[in-house]
Amino acid sequence: MSDARNSILTKLRATRDAHPLTPPPSDFAPIETKHWAEEERLPRIRRLMEAVHTEFIEATEAEWPAVLREFLAQEGVGSLMYAPGTGAGKTLVEGWDATSTAPKSPSPPRGEGRGEGDASHDSPEGPAAHPPHPNPLPRGEREFEGMGEGPVLIPYDRSLEDIKPQLFESIEAGLTTTRGAIAETGSLILWPTADEPRTLSLVPHIHIAILRTDALYDTFLQAMREQGWAQAMPTNALLVSGPSKTADIEQTLAYGVHGPKRLIVLVVHP
Repeated sequence: MSDARNSILTKLRATRDAHPLTPPPSDFAPIETKHWAEEERLPRIRRLMEAVHTEFIEATEAEWPAVLREFLAQEGVGSLMYAPGTGAGKTLVEGWDATSTAPKSPSPPRGEGRGEGDASHDSPEGPAAHPPHPNPLPRGEREFEGMGEGPVLIPYDRSLEDIKPQLFESIEAGLTTTRGAIAETGSLILWPTADEPRTLSLVPHIHIAILRTDALYDTFLQAMREQGWAQAMPTNALLVSGPSKTADIEQTLAYGVHGPKRLIVLVVHP
């Protein structure tokens, strides 16, 4: 360290120590007054998120893998990458073959329950189409253990360098869990880990997020307190309210520029 720099820092430290400052107490009263009844949280979260083009499907704890597979087959999605080291990943594999007996999702038709207006996928520029992946899986790779045409499960079980070509070129959807959702803002809480890296939610064209109805919070403050964030912060935490969108270029709204074109919330009821 140079003498000049050391001299400057010494003077700054001396001034700081001679005039210590006591930070004012935090006042969380305004946000602590925000509460919604338990039965109002999910409808509010759904209304706010659907307003920015998020989609919802619903299922029970026992049926969600089969309901998800049926939904992906109906949407023409050929591949789903998941985290095999998580509890949700293990449940997904165990229940994947139950599609033939799974009931259809009880999710209401588009537009229902959205509050004022219709938050469908039509934008002022016209219908917001969801084009197929530019590098779809070859037809032969879509066979799943003799079950015929349908989505293929692909585990995220290698390093990013090894899996990057497949992840960026042919994976159509990625599945992640969430830490819950916030009623105040209509946001999901994503908590990336080594077992479930953030690339699962950022790279594929479709992000499917599992939201359990026993993990709904009024505010972000409530979620942080009840989950004990002060004791263990993640490398990064994500608050997600809808699919990726931007209007940076000529003020034309475009989806999928910085992330997924579609965000689908799979609501799981205990």
